[in-house]
Amino acid sequence: MELEKCEKNSNSEDNLNCTTKIVLNMAVPSGSSGGEASIVAELVEVEENSSRKMQTLRIPPVITVNKTSAYALYQLTYIRDVPYKPEEYYVKTRKCEPDAGANVVKICERLRDEEGHIIEYTQPICCPCGPQRRMPSSCGNFFDKLTKGKANTAHCVRFPGDWFHVFGIGRRTLGFSVRIQVKSGTKVSEVFVGPENRTVISDDKFLRVNLIGDFVGYTNIPSFEDFYLVVPRQGSPGQPQDLGRNISMWMLLERVRFTLDGIECNKIGVSYEAFNQQPNFCSSPFWTCLHNQLWNFREADLNRISRNQVPLYGLEGRFERINQHPSAGSYSFSIGITEVLSTNLVLELSANDVEYVYQRSPGKIISVSVPTFEALTQFGVATITTKNTGEVEASYSLTFNCSKDITLMEEQFLIMKPNEVTTQSCKIYPSTDQASKYFCAVVLKDSDYNEVDRAECQFATTATVLDNDTHGMPFQPPEASINSFFDSIESIWNKIWRSLTEFITGKT
Repeated sequence: MELEKCEKNSNSEDNLNCTTKIVLNMAVPSGSSGGEASIVAELVEVEENSSRKMQTLRIPPVITVNKTSAYALYQLTYIRDVPYKPEEYYVKTRKCEPDAGANVVKICERLRDEEGHIIEYTQPICCPCGPQRRMPSSCGNFFDKLTKGKANTAHCVRFPGDWFHVFGIGRRTLGFSVRIQVKSGTKVSEVFVGPENRTVISDDKFLRVNLIGDFVGYTNIPSFEDFYLVVPRQGSPGQPQDLGRNISMWMLLERVRFTLDGIECNKIGVSYEAFNQQPNFCSSPFWTCLHNQLWNFREADLNRISRNQVPLYGLEGRFERINQHPSAGSYSFSIGITEVLSTNLVLELSANDVEYVYQRSPGKIISVSVPTFEALTQFGVATITTKNTGEVEASYSLTFNCSKDITLMEEQFLIMKPNEVTTQSCKIYPSTDQASKYFCAVVLKDSDYNEVDRAECQFATTATVLDNDTHGMPFQPPEASINSFFDSIESIWNKIWRSLTEFITGKT
């Protein structure tokens, strides 16, 4: 955090109402799996840009940052509607003709539009009877042929079920929103920033936030430029108002699986024309030209899900937070980013009304106490009582340093009025489970970080008790005293004298 002078430019709307400002650079990471995150911070000190000295704020501003879940946003372009499951129908008859009525070919009668005009290529295809035909059928006996006519079958394609919207997927952008609130005394300023509005100033000209950029690996953000998004049609044909909420039916399929003009067989979007114009119609198997449709891919996904496998085409089960971005419509869709996304922000606060504690005043450590506690299994608490012995209000810092085996503790900052007595507490974490005595030094520093008082203390910890129900003889350490030393000398001398005697007498 730095204290700088305010610079004004020609655009007064972008200027803070200030002569000096506090500049804070911070990184805001996302939550787990790219979820929401929050940070609450208090500005206690700032560094003056010219003198490089630290100044303590009398009333520290409180900054609250709330970041929404991050998502990848994809632009959509509506293309057309396609049937979910085209079906081939056949009718056994003896009088099949392309212009036959419903009394002869039933469901395969030619279709008409709302104005009564015949829809092209909706007429039935007539195939002769026989075992090697599109739909094998009996031709009957000789008398049936004479009296009723030769048997045949009428074939047609119809689209009786659901329809889906098809969208082309365009460029990808990153989306999220960051709310920054600064509370200084009774004043509250708030702004919202994001990738689309990177620099925002509050209405009271007290706070300005600039979104610098994001730190992310982008390893989990896919590109769908070679895919189409298909979603169930909710209402009338054509461009929908929104994509609906039936996300379990949304699918991403490669573009090569579609026929946009409808004239290719065995592709999504097949038309009456492609079905009726297919070669060798009557000798081809039933349902020829109607494979690889949307329902086939949906069934394949359901089979994988039943075996606890990830679907290949559906979005649900492959991505998180699908289409949960703000203002979701029919021109974009989104998926959640699951990796950690850190956003770099620069906050500028007007420092005109900010008061600093510049005074330097002597102080004294009145007492330090640390009760005995069990090592390693818990922490101890040091209680330090200090006093401002001067005549002005001033800021101080307090450090607590121990000899060994104590985890380093953070420096504490405090402000004391004249003759004010305050009590600070800090937690002590030993790094060993053995009983021991510790010697610590408590140092009180003034606003210029000069030592004004020092106090030493000592405390003890008891050994950590491990109750694991073990039994046996306790360990007995060997005895060590001055008598054992002389006993060792005597034993060595006796061995030397015995060896010398045996050598003279000839025993060795």
